[in-house]
This record gives sequence, structure tokens and C-alpha cells, in this order.
Amino acid sequence: MTSRTAFIALVSGLLIPAAAASLSACAPITSYSGFQAIESDPKDVKIGTDTKSTVRSRLGSPSATGTFDGNTWFYMNQLKSRVAFKRPEVVSRNVTVITFNKDSELVESVNSLTLKDGKVVAFNGRETPTRGRELTVLEQILGNVGRGTPLPNQDDSVPGNRPGDRRN
Repeated sequence: MTSRTAFIALVSGLLIPAAAASLSACAPITSYSGFQAIESDPKDVKIGTDTKSTVRSRLGSPSATGTFDGNTWFYMNQLKSRVAFKRPEVVSRNVTVITFNKDSELVESVNSLTLKDGKVVAFNGRETPTRGRELTVLEQILGNVGRGTPLPNQDDSVPGNRPGDRRN
């Protein structure tokens, strides 16, 4: 083997793994969060026959319940995808809403919502004003200098003082 072929073998041996590593860095990373239907799907809940206890035993605890109505259960999950350093992007989102009758606790309705059913909520950046003022960093650091009294050394009940010790 000549030095030229050895050099080519060495360079190709280093370049091929480096190229494979750089290509794998661009592969999207997916993450699944929320309710995972393992044995049964929330969409399989039967209206009029299933109760709160059968739904809980089959699906487990809901992801959330209604704020004002405890008879509305939500099972939610979503799939996010992220490529390299970019922001994660929600690929899919599923929300199953199960509503129960207040008296009989039987299932009244089962609705499935997806990412297309979602609405963008405008974020309001305004803040509620509070009384007082904001302190600068220097005021926070030096704010307590000169306030209060020096530590008492005449009190026997102060931790660290020995009873009867009157050193001044």
C-alpha cells in the first residue's frame, strides 16, 4: 500500500462517519406528550352505556376536568417535532371531550378535536400596575445598609451567647 492510497483510505475513513453524523443531526426529533391510549381508545367510549367509573377504569384519570363542570373530562395528547436548533412544531394534537350526565353519571357525548379545531389566542402583554416603585440593582444590593439596629449583645436569649457572659 502506497502512502497515497493510505492517505485516501484514512481520509475516507474519517469523512464517511463525519458525513453520517452531520446528516443524522438534521433528522427531526419527535416527542409525544399527554394521554397515551395503550389498551383502549377514548373514542371507543359508548354513549349511554359507559359511566364515570367504567371510563376511569378503562382509560385512567383524565388529563383535565372542566373548570366549572366536573362532569366534563378531557383526554389530551400531542406530537411535537424539532429539527436541530429550530423551535419545536406541533405536528398533531388530539383532545377527546367526554361529557357525563350529572344525575346518572352516564356518558352523554364524546367529541374528538384535532389541531385544526384549535384557535390562536392573542396574548396580551399588558401588565396590571401595582403600587410602589421598581428598585434598581444597586438599590436592591445597598437597600438595607444603615437600616435597623446593630446586633444585640446584652441579651442572654440571643443564640450564640453564653449565659452570664458579659464581654463587651
